[in-house]
Amino acid sequence: MIPSAAFFFAALVLAITPGPGIAYVVARTAAGGRAEGLASCAGTGLGGMLHVGAAALGLSLVLAQSAAAFSVVKYVGAAYLVYLGIRLLAWRPAPARTRSVATGARGALLEGIVVEALNVKTALFFLAFLPQFLASESAVVLQLVVMGTVCVALNSLVDVGAVLGAERLLRSESSGRQRARVLNRLSGITLVGLGLYVAASRRGA
Repeated sequence: MIPSAAFFFAALVLAITPGPGIAYVVARTAAGGRAEGLASCAGTGLGGMLHVGAAALGLSLVLAQSAAAFSVVKYVGAAYLVYLGIRLLAWRPAPARTRSVATGARGALLEGIVVEALNVKTALFFLAFLPQFLASESAVVLQLVVMGTVCVALNSLVDVGAVLGAERLLRSESSGRQRARVLNRLSGITLVGLGLYVAASRRGA
């Protein structure tokens, strides 16, 4: 089962959008170097997969009940995407902060799993985002697992890139904040448009 091109585009845009995940792995890199940063990426990836499993099981049960349930999930999810876009448009970068204590690669891995597993926003995101791209002719659980795994993989790749470039970004804080501001505005506009698009789309479209 191959997700649609629209899904890949949306997932990629969301993956490169600066957020708590990128901020966390950059903070770990600043505190303990590249090894801790990469370990934290692996941790958040594993934590993300826990959310994928939970979303696949929960959503498959809800969406199997009725078309009305699907419509509720769709419109709530679309509204959430618009909300995320508006928040990005209103976001202002704060001065960078670094963590003063390094915990080692193993500690960063475990911390990354816990941080992501307990992130309610990640759970809400999967519940809002994944159903928008379901195809009616395929198994719901399989689709949710595949799309969720793609999202986690893309997020992890972006996090790794953030770790590898963290030292350079931290050395040039002012220009980094300017780039982040522009990227947030573009991503915010894209998310608002995506939310409006999925609200108007039909199931399996």
